[in-house]
Amino acid sequence: MPSGLAALLDDIAGITRLAAASLDDVGAAAGRAGTKAVGVVIDDTAVTPRYVVGLSPARELPIIGKIALGSIRNKLLILLPVALLLSAFAPWALTPLLMVGGAYLSFEGAEKAWEAISGHHAAEDAAAEATTPAELEKQKVSGAVRTDFILSAEIMAIALAEVAGTSIVAQAVALALVALAITAGVYGAVAIIVKLDDIGLHLAKRPSAAAQALGRGMVKAMPVIMTALATIGTAAMIWVGGGIIVHGLAGLGWAGPEHVIHHAAEAVAGAVPGLHGVLAWIVTAIGSGIVGLIVGGVIAVVVHKVKHRHAH
Repeated sequence: MPSGLAALLDDIAGITRLAAASLDDVGAAAGRAGTKAVGVVIDDTAVTPRYVVGLSPARELPIIGKIALGSIRNKLLILLPVALLLSAFAPWALTPLLMVGGAYLSFEGAEKAWEAISGHHAAEDAAAEATTPAELEKQKVSGAVRTDFILSAEIMAIALAEVAGTSIVAQAVALALVALAITAGVYGAVAIIVKLDDIGLHLAKRPSAAAQALGRGMVKAMPVIMTALATIGTAAMIWVGGGIIVHGLAGLGWAGPEHVIHHAAEAVAGAVPGLHGVLAWIVTAIGSGIVGLIVGGVIAVVVHKVKHRHAH
């Protein structure tokens, strides 16, 4: 009996060590996947603040909370199951689906760029149709969650590629960890960005002269920061969308655009070795942005022609 108990305890200890090792593996895989997705995370953080521009300051954090909740639903209830099913039964479909999402992002970014150039703002027209602040808020949240869906799909796809060799359970846990950590990081950063003016007002009331000066500077800088973020957010849509399309084409066997962008990035970055990483990223973003602008522009023209025909 004692020997049987000892054997049982040994088995339990072995299972415990195996479980701990598995958790370590999942945690490490989730960490690698999150690191790989950091570029899209930065773009997501740049895109989101523009959805609260022009709304009541008292509603900024609640709106960000709603967008974050929508992002969690996107990732955990839709994208995670779909990613696991595609990984198991139709891995070939992942790239085309991502490219469709990239085309949508490019289209939305191209629309915003055209609005900025032409002075005609479809979003403002839609906002004008909203009869109550609640309807306007619903429109803003809905648009942000749609955009988040595409960016989240890219994040989950990157994460899935990193954990593809693990079991289905490990993949699910790793993707869930990435989804939660990235959502918390992105929308925590967005909340801080949009409330910088309130933080500045609080500092301006402190007895310290230095704190007061810093606070006043933050308040004055906020309109510039929000305008810059809106511009960066539009650019991010275009270059992320274009990047998804470029990588997707390479995955489908047409690597020409990706090679051209890569060689251009290396050539420019090689001229200034000290800034290699920064310059390579900038040139890659510009190249992806050009592709995104072309694709998005073509889609926008087609969409507007179809709308014009239906209107007449």
